[in-house]
Amino acid sequence: MTAVVLLILNKIPVFLLLLIMTAVLSSGCPLTCDCHQEEGLKVVYCSYQGLQEIPRDIPADTARLLLDHNQIAIIPNEAFCGLTMLQELDLSHNRISQINSSAFHGVTTNLRLLDLSNNLLRCLSYQAFQDIHAKVRLFKNPLYCDCDLQEVLRWLEVNLENVGEMECDPASHERFRGLSVVRILSDTKFCNHRTTDIVMLVTMFGWFAMVISYVVYYVRQNQEDTRRHLEYLKSLQSKQKSQEDVEHVTTTF
Repeated sequence: MTAVVLLILNKIPVFLLLLIMTAVLSSGCPLTCDCHQEEGLKVVYCSYQGLQEIPRDIPADTARLLLDHNQIAIIPNEAFCGLTMLQELDLSHNRISQINSSAFHGVTTNLRLLDLSNNLLRCLSYQAFQDIHAKVRLFKNPLYCDCDLQEVLRWLEVNLENVGEMECDPASHERFRGLSVVRILSDTKFCNHRTTDIVMLVTMFGWFAMVISYVVYYVRQNQEDTRRHLEYLKSLQSKQKSQEDVEHVTTTF
């Protein structure tokens, strides 16, 4: 039987074998997920599975990937590489607190919706979103309002959904409690604040260096004056001793 199979495989062109293997891999489905067709598009349903990481064996022809309501905490680099047909990616209701800079590398312009709502995101990297042209949901995250977030939202401004439900984390700026992220970031120039802080730090460092230099100079100058004074006192003692010796000799004679 094995010999017959090998004989058949030898008769099949290499390119045809590659096509068969690609079809097999594309039709596979992660063990914890359910794969089916909806309106001619492949949907991979991995919701409510207690997943702590993103499955690696997702079919290449996946159009909708539902990973919501799991325990995923980190989106690693190239987590969705090869999913060129992906149109919808649902990562909502997880514990995501970190998105690596190349997390969405390989995701093409076919992506229409990226749902990251109801997670634990505090900081967002512009590098992670620079290739994203889809609608992005970020509400219900403890976002830290700073320059990085301002740059990301400026890039995603035309694609953001439910912006009114996005609020700054009160722990970062308590005076912004309950206010919309978009309103705060449009009224406050955090990037300008960062520049001001840098200038202030440089100025303070300059003054500190000047003070230290003055103290060092003052100490060294005092040490030099003290040394000269001691040498002067020693010279006086030597002169006084010489004079006493002369007087003693004179008295003796």
